[in-house]
Amino acid sequence: MTTAQVLRTPLTELAGVRHPVVQTGMGWVAGPRLVVGTANAGGLGILASATMTFEELQKAITEVKSRTDQPFGVNLRADAADAGDRCDLLIKHGVKVASFALAPKKDLIAKLKDHGIMVMPSVGLPRHAEKVASWGADAVMIQGGEGGGHTGSVPTTLLLPSVLDAVDIPVVAAGGFFDGRGLAAALSYGAAGIGMGTRFLLTRDSAVPDAVKQLYLSHDVNGTVVTDKVDGMPHRMLRTELVAEIEESSRLKRLTPTLKRTLEFKKMSGMSWLDLARDGRTMKKTQGRTLAQMSLAANTPMMLKAGLVDGDTSAGVLASGQVVGVLDDLPTCEELIDRVVTEAVRRLAGAHNLLLGIDV
Repeated sequence: MTTAQVLRTPLTELAGVRHPVVQTGMGWVAGPRLVVGTANAGGLGILASATMTFEELQKAITEVKSRTDQPFGVNLRADAADAGDRCDLLIKHGVKVASFALAPKKDLIAKLKDHGIMVMPSVGLPRHAEKVASWGADAVMIQGGEGGGHTGSVPTTLLLPSVLDAVDIPVVAAGGFFDGRGLAAALSYGAAGIGMGTRFLLTRDSAVPDAVKQLYLSHDVNGTVVTDKVDGMPHRMLRTELVAEIEESSRLKRLTPTLKRTLEFKKMSGMSWLDLARDGRTMKKTQGRTLAQMSLAANTPMMLKAGLVDGDTSAGVLASGQVVGVLDDLPTCEELIDRVVTEAVRRLAGAHNLLLGIDV
């Protein structure tokens, strides 16, 4: 039996979910199985579309809709060549939330909002939050340095209040969250909810191979490293032998594997060389990537696929947040969300009892 709604926040109101808990859009991890498990448990599940072709995304949305009547979202690359077409797909299928790893253009936000879709870009600085808020975004998600994937070095405890002070729209906090204490703390800061990636990756509803999940669980709090040697941008990963080799290797030694993965990515994505070149130009313009960084861009999706889908940790990397060091089990999404919400309510009630008869 799933927990009834016990917390009402701007996130639950906007997204129409029971609980202020978001399963983030992790490439190769956040597929229909995990999103359905999260949605049916009352959280906001988000499909990761950056590692899907247009046709695969269409199929994934259809599958999720066939297995749940609860709201869910799709994470999009705002700089993708077919971003507009993908937004049209969300509109066609009535997807509730569109999240973005980079800020979408103002007209794209307006188009989605006109069709009743909640727009929630991810931001890493207060000024980025101010920009998308001025463009009409409904909410933002921040990710502190504790998180996995591409992230800055500012910890969540500093980034969250600075963004909350900068904007009047709801803020969802990610980076370092894994239990009800974190949810209670985020709500006390003023956040509308929390986003969790690694914690959802390590559930029984996650399609990541069991052997890989056990490898994650074997790492301690020092078990991750932030490297820019994989795709030219800072990326937090598990400390594995492969990552250690990449960290120590020269740029020249990494060139041949990089070219091989670029060809694999081109074949997998169905993109032409012209499409890849256009994506590269967009990355250079929107993210300020150098030519050397852009040459590495195809590394991450292919190396993450090797580790998270194929289970080949000798050829693949494993994105991870620092919370991996305090996780020791594999609950279902329902078990996870129920205990996070239940504990958060208990912690918030306990904090209220500290007040000496003061009306607030």
